Amino acid sequence: MNNDVQSLNLNDRVVFDDWQAFLESLGISNFQPNELAQIDHTLGIYNDQHQLVATGSVAGNVLKYVGVCNKESAQGSHFNTIISALMNLLAEREIFHVFVFTKNKYSVSFQHVGFKELAHTDLGAVLETGDTDVADYVARIPQAVDQAQQRVAGIVMNANPFTLGHRYLVEQAAKENDRVYVFVVQDNVSLFTTDERRQLVQQGTRDLSNVTVVSGGQYMVSYVTFPAYFLPTPNEAIRYQTTIDARIFKNQIAPRLNIQTRYLGSEPFSRTTGIYNQVLQKELPPEIMVKVIDRKRVGQQVITATQVRQAIAADKLETVQSFLPATTLTFIQQHKRTLQSRIQEGMTINGN
Repeated sequence: MNNDVQSLNLNDRVVFDDWQAFLESLGISNFQPNELAQIDHTLGIYNDQHQLVATGSVAGNVLKYVGVCNKESAQGSHFNTIISALMNLLAEREIFHVFVFTKNKYSVSFQHVGFKELAHTDLGAVLETGDTDVADYVARIPQAVDQAQQRVAGIVMNANPFTLGHRYLVEQAAKENDRVYVFVVQDNVSLFTTDERRQLVQQGTRDLSNVTVVSGGQYMVSYVTFPAYFLPTPNEAIRYQTTIDARIFKNQIAPRLNIQTRYLGSEPFSRTTGIYNQVLQKELPPEIMVKVIDRKRVGQQVITATQVRQAIAADKLETVQSFLPATTLTFIQQHKRTLQSRIQEGMTINGN
């Protein structure tokens, strides 16, 4: 039996078809273009008949499309070989903190090779391994000496960009709690970069002394990171993603920071965010109370970041000035051409 690990060129149609057929035989399907585009490298093991018997891919620091057939090998042999090769590949790229999203039945296999499960649902699990973990992430977040005795709240936002609607949500939480953590989603897939969004939130809440703005790191999980390829429908993908997110927050983040309340803005427009809010309200209580705050309005208009991005694209910033804190407005005015160039280059501005 040939156990050599080979690099697979998925741009080769024959290789791709063989790879896809192998994964489909294992129940892995739904090969969406946006999922495939994220893949950095794919490895495979072939038997003596040149049939694929194991494969795995990496996308950033996430293992994806891991599939193994054990018919002609000792149980776990191919799995251990392919995972070891993927981890070595990442180590060569100086990536030492790794996540994997997998079906529940494979969670134990990953735990046997050093991964720790962060959360799971009926549909799948997320695990991590490496030189840092969720406990390290929380340890880097500032805490008060007497935080265990304080009323502490949490808000997670993308803030693309930070509006007076976001500000209103933070204000409500700040009035009702001793400390508020605002977790800004880390992923760099928005019109405003991660650093820009975090800075705008910090500048827009600087006068609120009990508010701490931090990066959501890789634990306030984005829809981009989650693989949909083993989830049968888009609705189930959304619910899986949001349930995993809620359980990581509830079991890994909130207890370490003594967060007792999670604040949400009401969601009259976005189907995805509406489902997310529903899942949070189901998953977090009773340990964490969920408070939904009605979205702030200017006249009869609900403030949305989507309208701001659309106004930037249309070069009609004057139509949304009343939606924005002075700090955000100034930033957009100073960087309008850069933002418009990103849109022209294909950056999506609809959605949340």
